Amino acid sequence: MENQTDKSTDNQSIALITGANQGVGLQIAKELAANGYIVYVGSRNLDNGKKAATEIGDNAHALQLDVTKPETISDSIAQIEKHHGRLDLLVNNAGISHAGNPNRPMEEMLADGRAVNASLDEVRAVWETNVFGVISVTQLALPLLRKSKAARIVNVSSGLGSLTWIADPACWARENFGVVYAASKTAMNAVTMAFAIELEKENIKVNAVSPGFTATALNNFQGTDSIEVGSREPVRVALETDGPTATFTGPDGVLPW
Repeated sequence: MENQTDKSTDNQSIALITGANQGVGLQIAKELAANGYIVYVGSRNLDNGKKAATEIGDNAHALQLDVTKPETISDSIAQIEKHHGRLDLLVNNAGISHAGNPNRPMEEMLADGRAVNASLDEVRAVWETNVFGVISVTQLALPLLRKSKAARIVNVSSGLGSLTWIADPACWARENFGVVYAASKTAMNAVTMAFAIELEKENIKVNAVSPGFTATALNNFQGTDSIEVGSREPVRVALETDGPTATFTGPDGVLPW
């Protein structure tokens, strides 16, 4: 595709956020736009993405992006390349907690995710988005990230992904660690570290961030923190152009891997 960059945005940072039509992703997009970013709202459903972009304002643009469908990722990257020629920030936010009935209470979702009885079909479906989707989007976005002077990748994780924390017998969430959602976030943390190590030599920062126990569709809105609170740490890390790489942090600071 011919590269027709928009020179009027040369001084603005360009961000792509997956799963940005609702929840933490939408709030991150709002905060980045408020900080002067051109924000690309990745959404599986384009109409939902357009609605979110309209809500965010003139600095936001919707893209039909399903992290499980590489062709939609490629098309999205091509659009960003056409208009800007680079990408400064990638936020891998898209994620699902289960692949069953969307109205199931959180307790039922956790029970269905236990290692002894979890459906392999559900494991595969969740990992396809939460793990393989992160790898796919990151790999396809790298050519544009490499054209940035301060490229960053922020992967939205979960405290449940911390093996160190979960292994502690005193951990209150220990009984909630299953092979569907929680283990997918552990795997995503490993993917984060792998990219961080590989891209450190290119000065591309890669970090994992937990928004905490935020009330979103992931947990049937049973979380205890608001979207605004949950977005604070991801936004802080996203805006930190000269920060460290290979970190895992949350609302209360550094988290153990």
